[in-house]
Amino acid sequence: MNNAHALAGDPYVAAFPENLPFWEAAARGRLLLPRCADCGQAHWHPRAHCPYCRSEAVRWEEASGRGTIHACTVIRRPDSHCVLAYVQVEEGPLMMTNIIDAAPEDLHIGMAVRCDFRATAEGRHAPVFRPA
Repeated sequence: MNNAHALAGDPYVAAFPENLPFWEAAARGRLLLPRCADCGQAHWHPRAHCPYCRSEAVRWEEASGRGTIHACTVIRRPDSHCVLAYVQVEEGPLMMTNIIDAAPEDLHIGMAVRCDFRATAEGRHAPVFRPA
């Protein structure tokens, strides 16, 4: 099944069609951020209007994929762990995400990270970050 077809059948993508460009780019390993054409602010989480000035002139732009850990915590399970983090991307917004491919004890606030993508059970590719 090609990714466009998988995305078309995803109820989350169907509920928020304005975010389709984000999911299509993510499937190709590219991080897009919404940026307001009126006030110039990039923001996260994608929405149809700017959270700063309420303008509907929101456009997608490719992000660098670089960021730093702003805050993180380890969710420990008996047989594994997951690192939940806020990453401040170079373009400004904070993104809630997971940190992958790193021992929790090696992570710290201000650590440089870069974006990658992991497939979800629904077929989307979600942004995650790993040490740079």
